[in-house]
Amino acid sequence: MLLLIIASAALAGSAFVVGQVVTQPERERRSLVRRAASYGRVRVAASRDERLSLRERVVVPATARLAGLMLRLNRRENLELVQQRLLAAGLGAVSPSSFVAAKGLLAAVGALFGLVIWGATGSSVGLLMLIGLAAMGYIVPGYVVGIRSRRRRDEVQAGLPDALDLLAVSVEAGLGFDAAISKLIEHMHGPLIDEFGLALSEMRVGEARQDALKKLSARVDSQELAAFVRAIIQADQLGISLGRILRVQAVDSRLKRQAAAEEKAMKAPIKMLFPTVLFIFPAMFIVILGPALINISKVFKL
Repeated sequence: MLLLIIASAALAGSAFVVGQVVTQPERERRSLVRRAASYGRVRVAASRDERLSLRERVVVPATARLAGLMLRLNRRENLELVQQRLLAAGLGAVSPSSFVAAKGLLAAVGALFGLVIWGATGSSVGLLMLIGLAAMGYIVPGYVVGIRSRRRRDEVQAGLPDALDLLAVSVEAGLGFDAAISKLIEHMHGPLIDEFGLALSEMRVGEARQDALKKLSARVDSQELAAFVRAIIQADQLGISLGRILRVQAVDSRLKRQAAAEEKAMKAPIKMLFPTVLFIFPAMFIVILGPALINISKVFKL
């Protein structure tokens, strides 16, 4: 009964944390809408609506303290590095402190389950389960973010040649670079287009084009995109035609994408060898050699 109560409490806590992380963008959007709607109003007196919510009084401070504790335990990690990883994975709406705190909480939940198993069994296997579940709770979120980051980088690299072609055509048709990016956002979709849209928004609010493009390159871990950003910055500084630069970058990016596809195709037979040896060959041996072994066993019995 105690085990069931502890497991239920841990499951409820995990569900609460996941719900907080998932609904954070929507809650931030609603908060911004409420602040914009109440902007300019004269506040006569404090009312109950102006009191801090449970999340602001309890959840946010607890998250910050837990994140600080986890960062003190792991000196090689900091909020800037975590923020960069989240941006590379397309999780810019998730705050670094919330992510670090979620890792610590999942590690604590895993350790709690391992402790319960250890207490129930009383063997060394339970101790190994405690350590393993705690480590898994801490490592798995970072692993998932890494997978998302690599998948997003591959999607960016796959869509970069087509995006550069459209930019080159738009610039050669007489549009400026900002207008070409707007045309790109209208006709294409994907992670790369979202990053271009964010860079365009930064340029429209007054940020320099070079700074916005550098931030774009920092958010996406892609060598092809970094080369494109460097080429655009050099073209701005030296006065080179953007259309020619974009055309050259599009051709180079397409050649790199073709080379990457050929490399993956050449690696495919080697990757297929291991599952073939482990799963297909044993079944073939059983089907082919099984009847012969049965007949041999019958002969020897006779």
